[in-house]
Amino acid sequence: MASARRILLLSSSTVHGSAYLEYAATFIKDFLKKSDVKKILFVPYALKDHNDYTNKVRGPLKELGYAVEGIHEAPNAIEAIKSAEAIYIGGGNTFQLLKTLYDLNLIQPIQDRVLKDGIPYIGSSAGSNVATASINTTNDMPIVWPPTLTALGLVPFNINPHYIDFDPDSKHKGETREERLSQYHEIPGTPPVLGLREGAILHVEGNVAKIIGVFGAKLFKPGCEPKEYNVGDDVSFLL
Repeated sequence: MASARRILLLSSSTVHGSAYLEYAATFIKDFLKKSDVKKILFVPYALKDHNDYTNKVRGPLKELGYAVEGIHEAPNAIEAIKSAEAIYIGGGNTFQLLKTLYDLNLIQPIQDRVLKDGIPYIGSSAGSNVATASINTTNDMPIVWPPTLTALGLVPFNINPHYIDFDPDSKHKGETREERLSQYHEIPGTPPVLGLREGAILHVEGNVAKIIGVFGAKLFKPGCEPKEYNVGDDVSFLL
């Protein structure tokens, strides 16, 4: 059930001026402490070199006291999900990530473990995108095509990670991120989109959702003016 879910969605794994996962270290540790996690199952499918990506993540998480297993290192990916203490899905190309999750039949096992069993789920960038209703609001290029853009649905709205505000001094004349998200909402029935600035984190505990991290977020809803949410603000209404 959704009331069991424990989810931490990072807009980005890095912010300017800090090392990989450095800004999020305290938030990750506090999040995992409640579930007494000792080992994290890392899903590197958003990038091609799974070994290199897993090793990149393994370093900073080891410093926090966690062992890390890459799901590609396990004899059976589905069984690895079923026995995982926590799941962390990293960023990269969202289309490639979601296609691989479908190809390996991992959608339902992840949903069951997070929504029914309540194991912690951490996503960053693409890993946050796939936790939502769909990947329609990713920033990536469709280098491959998944069978559907419908994602894990761990939360019932969409996220736009790495959200960038309009810079009035920019000479760029293409659409702003806000304009692109407005275009998405021209399609009837599209869900709200939470634009997470780099350094922003969405923390979901059961049916409570809050903005944490070091920067805030902007919420886009069809027919409404975008609304700002700061660090510490409650956005549980999105659930």
